Amino acid sequence: MKRGLSFVLSIIMLAILLAACGTSASKDEQSAQGSDSEKSLRMALVLPEKIGVNPFFVQMDEGFKKAGEEFKVDTKTIESTDPAAFEQNLRAAVAENYDLIITATFQAEDALKKVAAENPDKSFAIVDTTVDLPNVRSVGFREYEGAYLLGAAAGLSTKTDKVGMIAAMDVPLIKKYTEGFKEGLASVNPDAEFLVNYVGGFNDPAKAKELALVQFGKGADFIAGASAVGDLGVFEAAKEKGFYTSGQDTDRTVEDPEHIVLSQLKSTDTVAYETVKDFVEGNFKAGAVNYGLKEDGVGLTYVTRDSESPLNAFVGQEVIDKVKAIKDDIVSGKIVVKDPLQQ
Repeated sequence: MKRGLSFVLSIIMLAILLAACGTSASKDEQSAQGSDSEKSLRMALVLPEKIGVNPFFVQMDEGFKKAGEEFKVDTKTIESTDPAAFEQNLRAAVAENYDLIITATFQAEDALKKVAAENPDKSFAIVDTTVDLPNVRSVGFREYEGAYLLGAAAGLSTKTDKVGMIAAMDVPLIKKYTEGFKEGLASVNPDAEFLVNYVGGFNDPAKAKELALVQFGKGADFIAGASAVGDLGVFEAAKEKGFYTSGQDTDRTVEDPEHIVLSQLKSTDTVAYETVKDFVEGNFKAGAVNYGLKEDGVGLTYVTRDSESPLNAFVGQEVIDKVKAIKDDIVSGKIVVKDPLQQ
């Protein structure tokens, strides 16, 4: 009888021990799962050139890092010295298993097409151009909406009814600037003459300056820069001859508010921030998305964003107030600015 009781007690003790072990294992498993679920997302911004050279990338990096801080994402920005280094950096980001890899501009297209196609399970995003692959989000801008505002501001400000633009190249992408500007100008000042010349590239300040001087000689008192690095030549000409000009992408008025009186903005910080946000919140999808005035993707200094520079009297607050009303009408849909690439 004693032996039987001992046997029963042994069985009970063994069952308790096994249950305890199972509970412990279950807790350990739950702990491991909890640790995995709390693991931070990791994202890389891989740029095709050095970040300090182009304010377009500086602004983009700022938006990327801001989103990383707000959404508790581990972020890393990788700069490239040349096209070969850029492709290597993309491949390194894939090898390091970043959850999302972001890049930008037409300079990145060829390398991203190869790397994204070879890694179909990895998520990528590219800003300011299009890569048509099922694992790539292509983020574009409705630059023609910002250009429309700039053209309207120029048309309301000019005293000679002659305004110009020095554009980089006569290619479809640049038409979003020239045609948008032309349409905005005509909407407020149909009598104004629009002069446009093409530099033939994105890195020729000397040629851009030469063309700006030609337009000034024809009577233009406002000449917009739309030639990337070439804009430096337009700015130089404006300072020498006393005409007024505008910059692109970021607020260039701070460089010479006496002559650079406006800047057409492209909010790369906004799109970088929103791309990270969408990925974190599970709303990231491949395909094309684009940002205009409504999404704060494009804009104009003093109209959609404040500036550190005081507003130049050549433009004046009355003009700014009128252009703000135009901006509101575009956002509401009352004014529709046509995409020149879809016409």
